[in-house]
Amino acid sequence: MRLTTYVTERRQTRLVRFLQAVMVGILAVGLLTLNPGIVVNAAVGLLVTFLPAYLERNYKFAMNVGLVLWITVAMFLHAFGTLPLPALDFLSPYSATWWWDHMTHALSSSLVAGVAYATVVALDEHSEFVHMPPKVLFVFMLMFVLAFGVVWELLEFYISVGAGLVGADTVLTQYGLEDTVLDMFYNTVGGLLVAVFGSAHLSGVSRELAARLDARSANR
Repeated sequence: MRLTTYVTERRQTRLVRFLQAVMVGILAVGLLTLNPGIVVNAAVGLLVTFLPAYLERNYKFAMNVGLVLWITVAMFLHAFGTLPLPALDFLSPYSATWWWDHMTHALSSSLVAGVAYATVVALDEHSEFVHMPPKVLFVFMLMFVLAFGVVWELLEFYISVGAGLVGADTVLTQYGLEDTVLDMFYNTVGGLLVAVFGSAHLSGVSRELAARLDARSANR
């Protein structure tokens, strides 16, 4: 069932604004403590949460508030995970909670898969040269998420190595081969969720993208 069955759009919008406000606070903590990991992750996450509003204001591309909440929750949990907490003896949730990294990887990969799904379905509806039967789309989604996961793991590795070489704090951390394997597994879980439930929750975005593509083609 859709989230809107239980939570009204107005309450979802308020929750988005609340989480964004907390992320501003996390960013402030990072700036005050001169912690680059907190600053970078909070700042990037905050920018991503404002992307739907930017697209609506500048390109008249509106997203369902439930999708905006999905994006915001994923970014918030990632930023919050870098924050040292007194309840965890001033360790961050990423360091102190074994499942936090897996949860955020599944959520983040579901966002990546959602973007890929909406884009491919829109191209399928718009172009006669692109045809994605359901089974092919399912496999494509998994392969795309896995490929993105590999690129992300390489990015984490090289950032960690680079930070170690210059003696700086790293903004992304790789904890070893076992952690990488688990990350890839939970990336796959996120991709599977979108592949299974994408048609129910992302069809509106796909139709909007297809309509934009059709309008652009008509104006040429």
